[in-house]
Amino acid sequence: MGNAADVVIAGAGPTGLMLAYELALAGVETLVLEKLDQRIEQVKGGAIQPRTAELLEFRGLLEPMLRRATPRDPVGGHFAMLPVPLDCTPWRTSHNNPIAIPQWEIEEVLEERAIAAGARVLRGAAVSKVASDEDGVTVTANGLAVRARYLAACDGGHSTVRKLLELPFPGRAGTQQAVLTDIRLTAVSPLVPKRMGHISTMTRHVGGYWAMLVPIGGDLYRFTFGREDQVDTARDAPVTHEEIATALREVYGEETTLGAVDNSSRFGDATRQLERYRVGRVLFAGDAAHIHSPLGGQGLNLGMQDAINLGWKLAAVVQDRAPSGLLDSYHAERHPAAARVLHHTSAQRVLADTNPSEDVAALRDIFIELLRLPDANRHLAGLMSGLSLRYELPGEHPLTGRRVPDADLVTEAGATRLSALFGSGHAVLLDLAGTVPDGLRLPPRVDLVRATCADDLGAAALLIRPDGYVCWATDTSAACGETLLATIGSGLTTVR
Repeated sequence: MGNAADVVIAGAGPTGLMLAYELALAGVETLVLEKLDQRIEQVKGGAIQPRTAELLEFRGLLEPMLRRATPRDPVGGHFAMLPVPLDCTPWRTSHNNPIAIPQWEIEEVLEERAIAAGARVLRGAAVSKVASDEDGVTVTANGLAVRARYLAACDGGHSTVRKLLELPFPGRAGTQQAVLTDIRLTAVSPLVPKRMGHISTMTRHVGGYWAMLVPIGGDLYRFTFGREDQVDTARDAPVTHEEIATALREVYGEETTLGAVDNSSRFGDATRQLERYRVGRVLFAGDAAHIHSPLGGQGLNLGMQDAINLGWKLAAVVQDRAPSGLLDSYHAERHPAAARVLHHTSAQRVLADTNPSEDVAALRDIFIELLRLPDANRHLAGLMSGLSLRYELPGEHPLTGRRVPDADLVTEAGATRLSALFGSGHAVLLDLAGTVPDGLRLPPRVDLVRATCADDLGAAALLIRPDGYVCWATDTSAACGETLLATIGSGLTTVR
């Protein structure tokens, strides 16, 4: 293996592997360094939210993940575990409900596709040194020094890269601790769920414990539990067999018998965020850039969407198709997106309190009533699913900065779906009304598609970035000459 790459990625979790695929798809020489010798087959969060599902479908990655998904009732997501499912139907999506899939299965699909696209993954390579200068960065892992133009730190909440660069990680320490474990049961009581459903039906509070036991398939379950009077325990303290068995018996009865523990870990609800996602030639994504309470199943999705936002921009800069300043828009767009998640997960911590005060209980009752109102449910469904996210991009058209819903199209080649236009990772100039003049010269990796659409997408022509967001739209042909080429020339995005 050569000791050089265009981009080095630290960390082979969902964020790092998603970024590796995006870069390799664009033809960028990419090397992923992962400290673990082999993947840990742990379910973890394991929920793909609707917006992430849309983006995966754009790249042809969703179908292999659906084949590995855990069977569950077709039910919406949640806010603070309150017993009212979130309805994403008003957001015009083909993926109304979260998809349950073990995190290691997501990683396996992404790694297979990234390698097939040309990325390299080196395991057992723990980053120990980072030296950055104006021209690039040198990353040392297990004695191997690799020179790259950029380093992407996707190495988790305890990011080694972040610590090596001595970057502050401001925020708030956690207030709760819990255990997450994949277990095998040899016997179950009637209290054990038989099928995955809405989270409000999966949680129990008994004897000072709160717990959630989720059937994965066969005798395998994901077990999450904590105590209302939980004392501080070191994060790396082993989770004992007896600790798990005791919690199971207390919450699910003596008939529920622990057979084996596949894996286990402790986690907390600390809330922190980097002040800057770009530090010279080093960029941060996923938990390396932000951590928060796990409520709502946001972390994996936030990181993968970081990667999809960063991937096409980093590829354009590395390939000299855009100025390096384009990378500043990554921070400008994704830092507020994560800040919003940190904000609403903090609110959920209050409502999901396992031992609520009388006032919090009253607040929960009011919030449940609000969630049953269509407008309130729509707002929170958009927030939790990621479907309502809008980037602050320049442009007067109301679609600017918004996602484009998938839709049926008819082109000269026949019927297709809008999502099928993005498998190459290119931007798409979609002309729905003959608005774009013939002979318009577009740069590489911007595809002109002329089509008709029975659905109203809100404009006669749209320029859609590789990450599925509109950066230009018009209802008239005049704007094609006035603003379209300027938008393309700016790198498809401009920081305000």
